[in-house]
Amino acid sequence: MDAPGTAHRNHCPHCLTSLHLDHRIPGDRRAGCRGAMAALSVTVKPDGEWLIIHHCQACGGLSANRIAGDDNALALLRIAVRPLSDRRLPVSALLAL
Repeated sequence: MDAPGTAHRNHCPHCLTSLHLDHRIPGDRRAGCRGAMAALSVTVKPDGEWLIIHHCQACGGLSANRIAGDDNALALLRIAVRPLSDRRLPVSALLAL
């Protein structure tokens, strides 16, 4: 696809799962475990760009990866709102914002 962010994709556009390939620097391909990396959460940079937080199921490592223009929007929203489903979060605190 010809969408922003698809030239250097490192995750599945449907389920957002990735593989643990990089060690310290994006693109270095020096990670030894090669484990599946589950999409754990999202974060947003000050410029508004979304990043997927991946968690390695083999070694426990974390990484942040840019989203791509053709990523599944529903899958992204599901992980973005996941913290809101935690009953320990006082929803009334959100109303005060």
